Amino acid sequence: MPDVHISWLEGRTVEQKRKVVEKITQILAEEAGAKPESTHIVFVDVPHTNFASGGMLVADKNKKT
Repeated sequence: MPDVHISWLEGRTVEQKRKVVEKITQILAEEAGAKPESTHIVFVDVPHTNFASGGMLVADKNKKT
């Protein structure tokens, strides 16, 4: 039973998430023999104020660009 957790910056649409779920489920079934009905995918949408890279909050980096 694959249990996939995806942490990413918030902002994706529900339709984008549907497509990701479809593709990840498909590849796990094809390449790992995982049953689609037993595959779980969790999205963790992280606010830009709660994620840092290179010593700076992403929210602050976005202000500079």
